[in-house]
Amino acid sequence: MNKNKLFQWSVTASLAGFIFGFDTVVISGANLPVKELWHTTPLFHGFFIMSMALWGTLIGSVFGGIPTEIFGRKKVLFWVGIVFAISAFGSAFAQDPYSFSFFRFIGGIGIGVSSVVAPTYISEISTPATRGRFVAMYQFNIVFGILIAFLSNYFLQGMGGVNDWRWMLGVLAIPALIYTVLVMGLPESPRWLITKKGDNTKAKNILLQIGVSDTDTEITSIINSNKREESDGKSAPLFSSKHKVILSLAFFVAFFNQFSGINFILYYAPEILSRIGLGAKDSLLNAIAIGGTNLLFTFVGLYFIDRVGRKKLLLIGSIGYIISLIMVAWCFYTAASPTLLMSFLLIFIASHAVGQGAVIWVFISEIFPNKIRAAGQSFGASVHWIFAALITLVTPVFLDEKNGLLKNPWSIFAFFAGMMILQLIWVLTKMPETKGISLEALEAKFLNENK
Repeated sequence: MNKNKLFQWSVTASLAGFIFGFDTVVISGANLPVKELWHTTPLFHGFFIMSMALWGTLIGSVFGGIPTEIFGRKKVLFWVGIVFAISAFGSAFAQDPYSFSFFRFIGGIGIGVSSVVAPTYISEISTPATRGRFVAMYQFNIVFGILIAFLSNYFLQGMGGVNDWRWMLGVLAIPALIYTVLVMGLPESPRWLITKKGDNTKAKNILLQIGVSDTDTEITSIINSNKREESDGKSAPLFSSKHKVILSLAFFVAFFNQFSGINFILYYAPEILSRIGLGAKDSLLNAIAIGGTNLLFTFVGLYFIDRVGRKKLLLIGSIGYIISLIMVAWCFYTAASPTLLMSFLLIFIASHAVGQGAVIWVFISEIFPNKIRAAGQSFGASVHWIFAALITLVTPVFLDEKNGLLKNPWSIFAFFAGMMILQLIWVLTKMPETKGISLEALEAKFLNENK
């Protein structure tokens, strides 16, 4: 097996995650400056400023599977980079909240599409033994992008005066353009070439480059899996009883990912930390600690995902979630020291990185059949982003210091802890293990469970 070639292609595709992570969190540095600049109300700020990118992400994730299936994985990966660059420039030069929101929305579309196409592409070029950690590199790059965004916000603070936030948002154009150039060197997914184009010759050449020795057997396996999916002469639509098991799995892993509270904390980290007595600069610095912990424990998740499996990592993460969220709620409720609260926030971040962070994109990308993998990835990603957008939208209404519904956010963390108890029950009773099983074998397994 040509591991170097496979690794190189997987890393390049996963760099979409870096831009995703950077773009998602960089807004935290612009949150308060933009609010002061344009004097936005809490509801307007939550919808048009903070969550607008997430509504774009939702649109991108819902419809991202369509171009991914029609035009192929490579072309869509390329255009994702272009969209990110346009969003970065437009947001940085915006002169009013409406144009700002428009370009944030454009960037969100790029994020949504990348969360469909990148995991799909990597899962389709990987082997069963490497699929977990290679797809999880997408998540690694997300958290790496988050850390770099926090660092960028910190170091750019004070460099541009009232225009700090413009530099924070505009710098994203640099990695976006570099990524776009690198994608041009990727091959197309061999599974897409076989299932959508019937181009077995080109697919065979790519499989040889990856290091598949018996390409004829591999191609036959892919074709046979398609025949199983088309047992009635045509592909069953995504939303059919034939796929009810995998739809349920994709929905709940995405649902629980957001109801852990991860985006609530990442998006509003500086504001949440300022509530415990930290100044603006200290809040940004501690946000870097959150990003660093996320990155460090994502390495742990990457190491173990193909060793202990997806289910065990989610079990470990669930327990960590429950303990840390209960303690964060207690710290806010009792006005405990900032150091103690920060410690439990970091434990929460570590639990997410090892559990949901490492698992979600891998798990969704591998449970759907070849014929509908992009559509299935689109479904799982859209569930994830629907709830991310809703949570981000309503947060300012609760957190606003003057008119917010909650002066103390302890109850929000208690709610998230309760949701993670439900996740633990779901993992124990419903979630299957998928490590080390080929995509075609997984397809046969889930189709049999529906009979």
